[in-house]
Amino acid sequence: MIDIKAVIMAGGKGTRLRPLTCGIPKPMVPIFDKPAMEYTIKLLKKNGIESIGVTVAYLPQVIMDYFNDGADYGVKLRYFIEDAPLGTGGSVRNTGDFLENTFIVMSGDALTDLNLHEALEFHKNKKSKATLVLKREAVPIEYGVIITDGDGSIVRFLEKPSWGEVFSDTVNTGIYILEPEVLEYYKPGVNFDFSKDLFPKLLRDKVPIYGYITEDYWCDIGDLSSYRQVHFDILDKKAKVDLDAVESPQGIWLSSGINISSSVRLASPAYIGRDVAIEDNALVDSYSVISQNCRIGSKSRVKRSVVWKSVDIGENCGISGGVICSGSSIKNNVKIFENSVTGENSIILENCIIKPDVRIWPGKKIYENTIVNHNIIWGTKATKNIFGSRGVSGILNQEISPEFCSSLGSAFAAAIGKNATLVVGSDNSTQSYIAKSSFAAGVLSLGGQTILLDNSIAPMSRFGVNYHRANGGVHIHTSKAKPYKTYIEFFDENGINIGRSKERGVENLLNQDDYDRCKAEDVKTIMRMENFQEIFIRQGVNLIQNIDEIRRRNYKIILASQSESASTIAYKYLQNLGCSVSLVWGDADNIKEPGIYKHMARLILRKKADLGVIIHENGENLMLIDKTGRVIKDEEYLLLAELIAIKGYNAENLVFPHAFPRAAEKIAEFNGARIFRTSSSTAEIMRKMVELQSPSVQFVLNHNSIWTLGYLLEYMNRENIGVAELMDEIPEYYYLKKEISCDWKDKGRIIREIAFGSNLEDIELIEGVKINDSRGWALLLPDGEKPLFNIYTEGYTEEMARELSADLSEKIAELLKNQRG
Repeated sequence: MIDIKAVIMAGGKGTRLRPLTCGIPKPMVPIFDKPAMEYTIKLLKKNGIESIGVTVAYLPQVIMDYFNDGADYGVKLRYFIEDAPLGTGGSVRNTGDFLENTFIVMSGDALTDLNLHEALEFHKNKKSKATLVLKREAVPIEYGVIITDGDGSIVRFLEKPSWGEVFSDTVNTGIYILEPEVLEYYKPGVNFDFSKDLFPKLLRDKVPIYGYITEDYWCDIGDLSSYRQVHFDILDKKAKVDLDAVESPQGIWLSSGINISSSVRLASPAYIGRDVAIEDNALVDSYSVISQNCRIGSKSRVKRSVVWKSVDIGENCGISGGVICSGSSIKNNVKIFENSVTGENSIILENCIIKPDVRIWPGKKIYENTIVNHNIIWGTKATKNIFGSRGVSGILNQEISPEFCSSLGSAFAAAIGKNATLVVGSDNSTQSYIAKSSFAAGVLSLGGQTILLDNSIAPMSRFGVNYHRANGGVHIHTSKAKPYKTYIEFFDENGINIGRSKERGVENLLNQDDYDRCKAEDVKTIMRMENFQEIFIRQGVNLIQNIDEIRRRNYKIILASQSESASTIAYKYLQNLGCSVSLVWGDADNIKEPGIYKHMARLILRKKADLGVIIHENGENLMLIDKTGRVIKDEEYLLLAELIAIKGYNAENLVFPHAFPRAAEKIAEFNGARIFRTSSSTAEIMRKMVELQSPSVQFVLNHNSIWTLGYLLEYMNRENIGVAELMDEIPEYYYLKKEISCDWKDKGRIIREIAFGSNLEDIELIEGVKINDSRGWALLLPDGEKPLFNIYTEGYTEEMARELSADLSEKIAELLKNQRG
């Protein structure tokens, strides 16, 4: 026995593992007939650590009754119960005087065969005060990423990074070796987290803190996929774990008391637990785990599935890639498909089909001949990560089904808080109407209030959140450019896009699929705002100070939009400003890009118009065409908006992402303003704009195409200038964008090799890898939704920009080729 203690954190609810954890805490989820936490206790005992503290919170008695004082395992267990959530660090701090010397912190719901002696030796040799055990992961975005230098000293923490921040493949396993004095940063009873709170403080105070990279096995059993995978890894002997069974020469682990018919076929690797009975002509295929006291009827087939104890499977059943929890009864001729879960003590009667990804909560009864294609609780199934760069998107009745939208509405309402008031706006398409109605139903089912906006655009829905002082909102629109694809954007109480942490909260609630529904009498009435367009237009008009002068100018505008809602609102707004408007590209026209630019330019010249405007179908973004026919969009438009915000409305602080041209700094410096850079996240850009200037003119110019037209015309009238003359004030710049395809598994590796595998002196690792040299800069940014890299380059000349892009592209191609080789 060595003179250190250990703390096992065992307070997790395991919400992402439901329904496995509906009746047990996460550390008690069985792996080969034993709770996950039992493997942690045995590992500590094997390494000579016998004094173990256990922090418990959720269903603590289940853990305490099973392990008692630890005598059966040759250890001494002492339990510490959290009455209120204290976080990972706070729960360990709650152990009081238990920890006097160096100690180890481990999770009760992860499985590892870590050599603790080697990790402790590393800690001791480095004279570390806090050593984090790290593991290399090819796709690390679901973990906390840790960056270390050459001797293992930690230099940076990234908590669940985006793809643009994957500068290391070493992730935090949640296994720590600590000196007791580091806990003195916080008082007992204070809620704090190791990775988010304590460790960054140690780093700032230059306390010795190191990362020990292990090659040993480690798996965080955080979701259903990893739960099944840990069984497969043990069967493949990737993890050094002792099973209470004897391995046959054929690679089958067989326990005692089994009764298997001679006609049964067993395919390796597989595990058959104690007292299992398998009847004639059944098949237990590879990667199947059959726990104790189960029965498998004749002609049934089990493949890549985990079956808990005391499960009865009838005749001619097919179980493929599922998890069946203890005490369940599966009657004859039932088919259960991939990634489905049957909760404890459930009964599935004859001839039922359980479709892929379905979760059945404990104690449910599925009647004969039923095809189950959604979760049996309240809502429907959901994937782990549903949010893209701007909300949720998909095809109606495929990814975006009414059931999914209803559950999404419930999840968002639950994330916002009890009795939330949410604005739900949409365009006038049938697809959007179905999604909006279903989403609203989900909100109402939790007792929330919904305010529906018809024929809306995103800026109008944002305005609706502020106007009604709502707790949040969504905007739903269906794209005509990408037929039938529906988009759902989520707003906070300020009407700006929610951040990634709130998105993760919604995803977790959606995966739990378990909400506190309200009573029937508490369901609120839907509020419909019939004339909200007029309120939105009137508010935009009221922002303009010299309205009469603009009306006298009678600007001639050529207006286009594929969105009927956007074109209608813009048309009315411009008429209120006294403009003569020609609408040439509405719902009925079939003009597509780039033909629309030429068509608009010809109309502008023929009608001697002052301006052409093309509004994106979400109503946020726009493109301008000046009276010479020049198209102003993307970066050019944003630089024009910057110029108007500074010169016309005294904006002092402006916000641009790191990937934007440095021409923004030139404009700001020349006009006495300042630029702040952020990540490319829409939510982060919006948040920073509102933080720096409220109300933010730049926010309107970037995200509200309708009110932008008022600001633009007001500035043009005041300065007696046209858009063509305004564009002459934009400094010349040379900026290129390019995409390179790659496999998902290569994204993290490539960005790390570019960042750390080259002898490049001037590199920024804020978002992606930005390389500065004498020609300009190049930025490599992995796409968050697609298997590709985005390359941005800006050079001092056009030739230099192309050289930078070509050099970085060739480097990526070389790294991809080397991997394939």
